[in-house]
Amino acid sequence: MNKSETITELAKAMCKAQAQMGGAVKDSNNPFFKSKYADLGAVIKVVKEPFANNGLSYVQFPIESNGRIGIETMLMHESGEWISNEFTVQLTKQDAQGAGSAISYCRRYGLQSMAGIPTADDDGNAAQYIAPKMISEKQADAITDLCIQKGTKVSDILIAYNVDYLCEIPFDKFNKIFKRLNDKADVTTNA
Repeated sequence: MNKSETITELAKAMCKAQAQMGGAVKDSNNPFFKSKYADLGAVIKVVKEPFANNGLSYVQFPIESNGRIGIETMLMHESGEWISNEFTVQLTKQDAQGAGSAISYCRRYGLQSMAGIPTADDDGNAAQYIAPKMISEKQADAITDLCIQKGTKVSDILIAYNVDYLCEIPFDKFNKIFKRLNDKADVTTNA
């Protein structure tokens, strides 16, 4: 993985975008394996609006390396911060059609992995998957401010809730954390 010197703003924006994303619907058929899969269009549909709403964009470039073909996916933030990674596969068919299929495959999995989105079966409810509500940026700031006032480490809360950022904490946990901080109780128990 390659990245800009810092990714602080990108990470905050990605946290917000992921809270708005659902799963990519498996709406295409794979006749060879007799299974369904989420095609590139389904993956793009899931990320497009949440990325745009949070100052994120991406580009994908075809690449070749040691006889393998694939893509480099670059995730960018309006601040200028970015991360990128390459994904290549061995061609099974050594022609333009084989290369095109491999590039499409790598684009789909590269973007899906970069965005951290799952696939969902198209069975009605799963297709209408709604991401769980997380605490807002304002609530995360309130927790941070209260931690500073009470001499509590934000990192202890992150560890207790097994998250990297406060905005990844489920919305229904906010009042419990805030009350415990106000009461100066141990916020790291009974997460």
